[in-house]
Amino acid sequence: MSQPNFSFERKALKRGHIVCGVDEAGRGPWAGPVVAAAVILDAKRIPKGLNDSKKLSADKRDALFNPIMDCAIVGIGICAPDVIDEINILQATYLAMQDAVAALSRKPTLALVDGNRAPSFDCDSETIIGGDALSLSIAAASIIAKVTRDRMMCDLDLRYPLYGFAAHKGYGTAAHQSALSLHGPCAAHRMSFAPIRSMLLAAR
Repeated sequence: MSQPNFSFERKALKRGHIVCGVDEAGRGPWAGPVVAAAVILDAKRIPKGLNDSKKLSADKRDALFNPIMDCAIVGIGICAPDVIDEINILQATYLAMQDAVAALSRKPTLALVDGNRAPSFDCDSETIIGGDALSLSIAAASIIAKVTRDRMMCDLDLRYPLYGFAAHKGYGTAAHQSALSLHGPCAAHRMSFAPIRSMLLAAR
């Protein structure tokens, strides 16, 4: 199995860039925020075991979170459900990415972004399809974004215990669908998403 490496960053560093990797978590769920992270890795202090967050267990992601925070420059951007409803999930994802890059304590000159589209930043950007499996900076960002969001969903589970957010993290599982049918949506839900919107229309 191939592992992400530092080749994209190394090429950019040779051109004089300060490089960050950018990724997001939570575009698809029916509830909770979308979270983005931007990470500037220190080439001499890269934590071992970095990989696409989707290829790592929850325990492994959690174990990598603090080492990344300790040895890299990290920025995090969060868009709440009401913002997602107001501007749509794509624009909310872009806003979270922009906020994450803006939150970096060192200003990057190049953002490596997972996917095939990116928002405008106050620096150059380069999109990389499957970047979280190819670039170590993007892989680190994917872990920070995923762990941050999962922890937020566990906090939401304490506030809204009827929905099982800690288990499914807001994704449209059968258990989540069942809870919605029983209790209707709560403030953590994305009212503009089709399943929730249909439920609200049916209740009128």
